[in-house]
Amino acid sequence: MLLISREAGNVPVPKKIRDVRPVYPPEAISASVSGMVIVEALIDTEGAVRSARVLRSIPLLDQAAVDAVQQWRFTPTTLDGVTVPVVMTLTVNFVRQ
Repeated sequence: MLLISREAGNVPVPKKIRDVRPVYPPEAISASVSGMVIVEALIDTEGAVRSARVLRSIPLLDQAAVDAVQQWRFTPTTLDGVTVPVVMTLTVNFVRQ
């Protein structure tokens, strides 16, 4: 299986077609925790997120970020006419209202 990293260069950027907002954990709200969690995700040939791991952590927010990202969907990525899986870096922002 050919695996393409989005950072590799001329790989088209998959477009997010389904966005799911993260559920702000009550513990994080109580602790006044906010910020940005960065997640690396493997997007398969159909645009589904197959795996996700935290690259930049905020411990009280990490699981909520991963849970949301795993529900996102993207347009399939094609390279030279072939649909390929791609690894992308995604950002999930948590802002207290």
